[in-house]
Amino acid sequence: MEFDFDLERVFKIIKDKNCEKVGLQFPEGLKRHAIDIVREIEGKTGARVIISGNPCFGACDVDTILAGRVDMLFHFGHAAMGGYENVVFIEARSSVDVIPAVKAALPLLKTSRIGIVTTVQHIHKLEEIQKFLKENGKEAIIGKGDKRLRYPGQVLGCNFTATRVDCMEFLYIGSGFFHPLGVAIATGKRVIAADPYLNQAGEVSPGRFLRKRNGYIASSMSAKVFGIIVSTKSGQNRIKLAEMLVESAKKQKREAFIIMMDIVTPEQLLAFRVDACVNTACPRITIDDAERFHVPVLTPKEFEIVLGERKWEAFEMDEILQA
Repeated sequence: MEFDFDLERVFKIIKDKNCEKVGLQFPEGLKRHAIDIVREIEGKTGARVIISGNPCFGACDVDTILAGRVDMLFHFGHAAMGGYENVVFIEARSSVDVIPAVKAALPLLKTSRIGIVTTVQHIHKLEEIQKFLKENGKEAIIGKGDKRLRYPGQVLGCNFTATRVDCMEFLYIGSGFFHPLGVAIATGKRVIAADPYLNQAGEVSPGRFLRKRNGYIASSMSAKVFGIIVSTKSGQNRIKLAEMLVESAKKQKREAFIIMMDIVTPEQLLAFRVDACVNTACPRITIDDAERFHVPVLTPKEFEIVLGERKWEAFEMDEILQA
């Protein structure tokens, strides 16, 4: 397996806690491993296993219903967040060699002082990357971030506080576009993304993304009725922010209504008669699914622009922060 599922630790916890029934939760990219892992757990421990079939968007999205029906829930693929009595987070770190991707990124780095960030799957490789960059004349800086982040240098789809460091550009190690895009917007600095699965690297350009977001903001300027989306997920619930947004809308003679749900989908919002929505749940929903919604879906920061409380040039990525 290319990921370390730390199954010996799982076996030990099940045996030490005398667990008869356990639950497993996986993000979409790891669900293909679920059946094999169940076979191993049941074979080694004798415990009954139930797999969560619900979508899983991060450590903020623990299947609390399943957790309430088992002795222990093992949540794979994310670093611990929040406090749960019977939930164990298994980070599923990747065993892939990251250095070839960093080598591919090296010619693209223009300055000598580089901020480096990644997801939890590669967080254990940051010191190795830092050493490699130093050997190649680069000083690599690893930021600490706030309490929502478990490790220095870690970024989440909703939190880029580890990028608050003194550097001229960033190197992101990982797959996908969203995280390095968030780094670029959160910092306003140049970002090189190095994909260790493809051994490729390239510069992230947020221009096209920002133009799209400006389009959604512009089309919401004439909106009179807004739906303020709130998630029931413990790690995403920003009800106080939603209530503040409702009050801000009222001051500008706009109507705003709070809509609370578990999983936010375009289909669930289709029946509501609103001109636009504001998403206070997972920030990725606004970005990844933007084109699927029947009305513009804004971030709270974008809503401030619509209400005239923030200037267009002060656009920011939506983040969930913890002091």
